[in-house]
Amino acid sequence: MRLLLCSTGLAGHFNPLKPFVEAARERGDEIFMVVPPSLAKEVKELGVAHYLSDPPDPTKSKELWRRAARVPHAQAARLLDGEFFGRLSTEAMLATVESACDAFQPDLVLREPCAYAGAVAAKRRSINHAQVAISTARTEWGVIGLVAPILDDFEDGMEEVLRQTRYLSRLPTSFDPSPFPRTVRYRENLAPEVVEPGRWAAGSKPLIYLTFGSVAGGLDTAESAFRLAIEAVSGLDVRVLVTTGLGFNRRLLDAVPSNVVVESWIPQATVFPFASMVLCHGGSGTTYGALAAGLPIVFVPMFADQRTNAQLIAVAGAGVVVDVGSKSEPGFRAIAAIDVPRIRAAVLEVLATSSYAIAAQVIAEEIASTGSARDCLEALSSL
Repeated sequence: MRLLLCSTGLAGHFNPLKPFVEAARERGDEIFMVVPPSLAKEVKELGVAHYLSDPPDPTKSKELWRRAARVPHAQAARLLDGEFFGRLSTEAMLATVESACDAFQPDLVLREPCAYAGAVAAKRRSINHAQVAISTARTEWGVIGLVAPILDDFEDGMEEVLRQTRYLSRLPTSFDPSPFPRTVRYRENLAPEVVEPGRWAAGSKPLIYLTFGSVAGGLDTAESAFRLAIEAVSGLDVRVLVTTGLGFNRRLLDAVPSNVVVESWIPQATVFPFASMVLCHGGSGTTYGALAAGLPIVFVPMFADQRTNAQLIAVAGAGVVVDVGSKSEPGFRAIAAIDVPRIRAAVLEVLATSSYAIAAQVIAEEIASTGSARDCLEALSSL
């Protein structure tokens, strides 16, 4: 099978495609990718033939993200899901994706949800295509209604295409029921990147892994968020590892308690075997990784789909949600000083109550029993 993969430029959107690269290699499939320049390094490291598309217009993009941080959530979704991903990213990528389709002649286009250029090009050429989820099915189903009218400017009838495509999700059925009629579940089974554990791994006290993913570190509120989260766990009888993301200068956090270690980035797979729990914003990649490792989570949702992810896990009994910032605060919510005692109380509750870890382990077992990415490709290749 000839497989064309498409992704927009965020790491959290690109990473769910990686298991399918490894699975395609195992099957002996031919692979080609189209990504923006921001992912050039990652694709080269994977060793996959690729085209680099144009990036979304930088001036318009910056303005959209700036506006999204200052308006209520529904308006922010229209700006980012609709105008940034639906319009700007599709405009930037479409010509390159179409050139790749014509040159590579794929049997299947596999895209992350926001790489709409892949869906448009596939429809125009009657190529089978599938979507690899980055968020919950409910969230991604809802976004289609918002973005479809914009995509119709590129190609008519895109709403039906997006709703009827095969939907591949790594989230378990038990807490992520899907409205997509052609949903297939898979587990990530590629060999995770692991590095030698640092000094944070030494000791017998519980280890809290504190991370806000790859995007939050680039926000204006990042330093304050990290400082307040660290304050929430300071003085506890625990060890704490903080990863800030490469977009944040970790040296701004040099003055931290002795039981806290701050690093720019460490592969999750290196940390999870040592951790007792995760304190995070609720990004899909962190959430899935923690649950697959059987770790309970304390969530402090800030933006995008994080609150939805957090609520699903809380209902499943594997985590606690701490609403941060003001409920009337528009756009991106920031952790405030008033939130510190509640974050601390949530961490103590999860550490002291075994039911959270038990529920997380049940979810981990469900994930482990799910078919692999290779199983998905086997099914898709038979179409």
